Amino acid sequence: MNSNEGHERSCAMCPDELKEQIKAIEVSRVDFYPIIRAYIQRLGLVELINSLIPTQMEVQPGLIVAGMIQDTFSGRSPLYRLEEFFKTQDTELLLGTYVEPDAFKDYNVGRVMDRIYETGASRIFSEVSYRAAIIFNLDLSQGHWDSTSVSVWGDYDFYSNEDDPRLKITFGHSKNLRPDLKQFMISMLCVENNIPILGDCHDGNSSDKTLNNKLLTRISKDLAKHGLGEGAFTYVADSALVNEENLACFKGDGIQRPMYFVTRLPFTYNETDRCVKEAVRADQWKEIGVLARSLPTRKRPVASYRGYESEVELYGTSYRAVVIHSSAHDKRRNKRIDRELKQERNCLMEEIQRSNQITFYCEADALSHLDRLKALSSPYYRVDGQITEIPVYGRGRPSKSEPRKIMKQHWQIKATILEKREVVAKKREEAGCFVLLTNRPAQGEDAQSAEDLLRSYKAQDGIERNYSFLKDPLIVNDLFLKKPERIEALGMILLICLLIWNLMQRSMRLYVEKTGTTIEGWKGKPTDRPTSFMMTTKFQGLQVVRVGHIRLLKPGLTQTQKNYLLALGVSEMVFTDPRPG
Repeated sequence: MNSNEGHERSCAMCPDELKEQIKAIEVSRVDFYPIIRAYIQRLGLVELINSLIPTQMEVQPGLIVAGMIQDTFSGRSPLYRLEEFFKTQDTELLLGTYVEPDAFKDYNVGRVMDRIYETGASRIFSEVSYRAAIIFNLDLSQGHWDSTSVSVWGDYDFYSNEDDPRLKITFGHSKNLRPDLKQFMISMLCVENNIPILGDCHDGNSSDKTLNNKLLTRISKDLAKHGLGEGAFTYVADSALVNEENLACFKGDGIQRPMYFVTRLPFTYNETDRCVKEAVRADQWKEIGVLARSLPTRKRPVASYRGYESEVELYGTSYRAVVIHSSAHDKRRNKRIDRELKQERNCLMEEIQRSNQITFYCEADALSHLDRLKALSSPYYRVDGQITEIPVYGRGRPSKSEPRKIMKQHWQIKATILEKREVVAKKREEAGCFVLLTNRPAQGEDAQSAEDLLRSYKAQDGIERNYSFLKDPLIVNDLFLKKPERIEALGMILLICLLIWNLMQRSMRLYVEKTGTTIEGWKGKPTDRPTSFMMTTKFQGLQVVRVGHIRLLKPGLTQTQKNYLLALGVSEMVFTDPRPG
């Protein structure tokens, strides 16, 4: 049948019959959600959750969790609108099996979250991350610890007393810069810079120093589950790790090798300042060079590093201390130096200006006062100057033929302030230094160089990126999460979201590194550092047309989208076939 015959047949079709056919067509916007489903299926997440959570509910708890994950990635619509979200979605394409939207009613989701709490949210996440470590062959030799605060709306005034064992939603130091909202804390241990393998929820006013210790008391058992031998793991954390109780966790028992750590020694310890001054004075730096892969910009130059080996004693134990000098000096410390320089100069200037206006009638007095001014020299400045004679002439008009007669002499001081350039230069060099603290040896089987330690510590930045979606208070709306137990369960959901988010990014970057290719990034420019957020923007607006079990993607995939799918290790069929690929 040619096109004309088809057109004539459609025109001859009964209007009612045509309407019925149109009604059978369903269109839904899918964006990047099928990619999320592909990673959920790769982890076997639904089946794992079902096996861990005993329930007699008609809807599988694993599907509820998968739905919450999809909703979290969808743009942060509140969880109490979960049912509304799936009314406009192709649930089979997003979850791998068809689920009625009313399965996501508040009471169903609430019951699943209660079961998650009863089973143990951190235990469930540990099982999920352990599976991810095996499937994606994650490097577990080094872990980075960090915590973040998650703000919530609502009063949450249901704690009977301070001894209430439940998660406390309360005010605390807000890392979200929302001190007006109550919060809870999520702590996590990440491998390969930013992939969480251990995580937990804590009271909203918890201290990082305390949270570090809680993890350290259980970490050996958890790491053994991941198949790590003693001495094979390095714990990387920020300076909150440094206190007597935490450092005691790394001493070992004299039989087995201790767990290693790398952290930053804060300047609140006198040993830090001593090590920095020692390094600058010795001037025996070992060049490390540039570590950053990004190109420098005018506002953000690339830093070059140097290292100096030293040693400190803390709480009766000696540790290796590596002083690191960065060419991108610490801006806050340099501003403090600028303030000190300005204050000292102003103090000296006030005294000098007063002295420069004094008239001395005796040269000896002028010299004596100048000596006292020179003695006022500060750590950054010294005073120098000289005295000048001021002749005093007699009265009357001077003769044109004879020089004026000097009746007497007065003296004045001309003092100036000179900067001690070498001292200030050393001070600024010290401002570009920080100290890495570790129990890793410099020689032997488990030795690591200063460069290795610096790379380990600098990778800590990775854990602080890419989870801004965890910060949205609308996710944790008080209209739905009325119990702290459910917020603790939600913390597990957010950690799984973060796990999937960073697994996708890892897959893309490994692909471009292995193939030596690039992929289209921002503004159409090629990049070898694709991000998950970058990927999500490339799939916005994709729609699926469905009639029965037949699906068609409209519009079709562009070459850029196909390249991203290739980098993600995901088949193009994920947009039209809900079955695992």
